[in-house]
Order: sequence, then structure tokens, then C-alpha cells
Amino acid sequence: MGIFDAIILGFVQGLTEFLPISSSGHLVLARTVLGIEMNGVLAFDAILHFATVLAVIVYFFPDIWILVQTLLRKLGRLPVNARDEILLLSLLVATIPAALIGFLAESYLDRLFSSPVIVSMILFMAAFFFIFAEWKYSTTPRQSDINIQKGFKIGLFQVLALMPGFSRSGATIGGGMILGLTRIESARFSFLLSIPIILGAGLKKMLDFITSPEAVNWVPVFVGSATACIVALIVIHFFLNFIRRYTLWPFIWYTLILSTFLLFVFWFG
Repeated sequence: MGIFDAIILGFVQGLTEFLPISSSGHLVLARTVLGIEMNGVLAFDAILHFATVLAVIVYFFPDIWILVQTLLRKLGRLPVNARDEILLLSLLVATIPAALIGFLAESYLDRLFSSPVIVSMILFMAAFFFIFAEWKYSTTPRQSDINIQKGFKIGLFQVLALMPGFSRSGATIGGGMILGLTRIESARFSFLLSIPIILGAGLKKMLDFITSPEAVNWVPVFVGSATACIVALIVIHFFLNFIRRYTLWPFIWYTLILSTFLLFVFWFG
């Protein structure tokens, strides 16, 4: 894989990771369209995910620092802000389902991620999940506050993102909307929740990359990662402003049109 290919994949990852359109699915499709073949595909993808989570850490650093202080004060048996404590515990319990299932089903998911037909089918099904989330949002009273029970349920929604083509941010934002959170609170919780699950996967795959007996060309890896991080910072800012004023329908239509087109191409092509 050359540097130009790495830039393309990094751009795709940074653009799609925090939009409800599936970054992993788009990476599979981008490699298929560009004819990119390489060893350690999933490890490279995970490192790109790792780069985008660094963008979240930078963007939400004040919130993360408060959560770190809350954790340290709690461990030291010092008083903490109740809302910060609930948010911290909600994030912790929300991380468990996807982390556990992802660890147990890793080898099966590796095979699943290689099929553009499967990605296209799941993209299509994901669009209807987002349609349901928007319908539920319009018929359910809003309650901005997160709690531990809602956090765990959003964590269950995050499990859907283990399927290639099902957006992690879409699953968790849609899950929050279904559970009664506002769009902006759902998005904020989704971005913070991305840190432990993507950071863990990225570190594991990076260790696999480093310890691999095969030679690794690190230049494309670093270039692709830098591209993903910069683009992700821009997208996070854009999406948070967008979600304050608009619905998920533009992304729903995009997903429906793209998945229908890809199913036609890969199924009948």
C-alpha cells in the first residue's frame, strides 16, 4: 500500500467515524473500489480508528479531564459531583457489552469484515434502525440526563456496530435517541463512549502489528493515521453543530442510496 492509498483510507476513516454511516464499512468498500490489498488489513483499520479516537480526546479534553478527576477523587474517597459520577459510571458499564462480545467473536468478525456484499446489506438494514430512532425521537418526551441504566442499554446498542456496515456512532446516537436523550446528549455520550472501546481495539491491533513477523511499512501507517486524526477533528466539530439543528435524515438517505447502489453492483455485477 502506497502513501496515496493511505491518505485516501485515512480521509475516509476520519470523515466517516463520527458520522452515522459506518467507517469500517466505508473502509472495506474503499479498499475494494481502489483495489488495495495488504497484509494486516484489520490491524491497519484499527490503527486508523485509534487515530480518530485521539481526535475525540483532543476535542473533549476538558470533559475527559473532569471525568479523570472524578475517578481519582472517588478512588480517594473524596466528594465528587453527582452528575459527573453518573456519567463516568454510565460510560464504564456501556463499554462492557461490545468489549466482551468483540473479544469473544473476534475471529468470526475478521472474516465478516472482508465481504463488501455483507457490508452493503448491513448498511441497508442500519438505515431502517436510524429511521426507527428518528420516529421514536419524535414521539417520546425528551430527557437530557444520562443514567447508569440508560448507559448500559446504549452499550447494548453499541454491540450492533460489531457488524461491518453498522455505524458505531449511529448505533449509540440512535440508541440514546430511542431511550429519550436529546440528539446532542446522545452524540456527546457516543463520542465519549468511543474512547475506551476504540482505544482498546487500536492498542491491541497495534501490538499485533508491531509483533508481526512480517515487515511493516510504517510510513503509510503514520500518514494515514495523521490524515484520519485531522479530518476527524473537523468532522466532530461539524457534526455537533449539525445535530443541534437538524435530524439524521440526510445520513439515512445517504445510507439507503449507497447501500442500494452497492447491493446492485456487488450482487449483480
